[in-house]
Amino acid sequence: MNILQSISIGVQRRFGRQRLRKIFLGSIPFAVIIFAWFMNGYMGWFPPVFIPPIGEVWASFFLLQEDCPGIGAIVALDQRCLMSTHILSSLSRVILAAVIGLPAGIALGIVAGMSRPISKFLEPIGIFANSISGIAWIPLAIVWFGVGWKTTLFILLNTIFWLLFFNSMMCVRTVSRVYEQSVLTMGGSRWAVIRDVFLPGAMPSIITGIRLALGFGWRALIAAEMVGGDSGLGFMIFSSAAEFRMEEVFLGVIIISLIFLATDRYLLAPLEKWTILRWGLIWKPT
Repeated sequence: MNILQSISIGVQRRFGRQRLRKIFLGSIPFAVIIFAWFMNGYMGWFPPVFIPPIGEVWASFFLLQEDCPGIGAIVALDQRCLMSTHILSSLSRVILAAVIGLPAGIALGIVAGMSRPISKFLEPIGIFANSISGIAWIPLAIVWFGVGWKTTLFILLNTIFWLLFFNSMMCVRTVSRVYEQSVLTMGGSRWAVIRDVFLPGAMPSIITGIRLALGFGWRALIAAEMVGGDSGLGFMIFSSAAEFRMEEVFLGVIIISLIFLATDRYLLAPLEKWTILRWGLIWKPT
């Protein structure tokens, strides 16, 4: 047995053959895109003003940091400066909106879904709010709050809250009332009904709603930063496009994709899988 075979067997034991196969198949589309992108830079199929070479995009990340003043300097935020500041600005807005919007949407959605008359009354409002939530509010938000973090936070909260509120309310309505009546018959309180019936029964769908809400919210945030923001990745992309610095535009798009891909792959997807295994309609073999 040679060294390559030993390494291959060790990797398979460490990660598992099925997992390695999944990683390999999932990486194929990205490998094709990167190869086509590299060939475009080498062959010149499209001019750099449309699709810049990979090397220029990679170099722009370090250039944005090198153009910045030293740490501790008191300067106004420059759109060519502080890539890390733009990233942290977008992430902080997402985290703040999630901390406020997710618990509020879930709690109010469960409370509304527990009463069928109330949920039927609020259902048209939820559909209406979801149809206009997100980027449709940007013009009004700019008029109300001006350009800045208030506008972007308002857009993000609108998207996350209404989608999760409507999803939670509809999920609770699907839980059979037989379980609620059983808990009440045995002397359980309304809190026991929420804790032991509605929350576990609707939790798999609620987690899926969280995954969707953060995905739509992330897209809405980038759009809001482009139009009504003063910092963030969306603001950086819009500012770079205005000056035809396409390598920085591509860099911003790639960073946005990588951040959400990592969040969805390593946080939201495992949480959804664990919730379905814990409370869903499937079982995990022993």
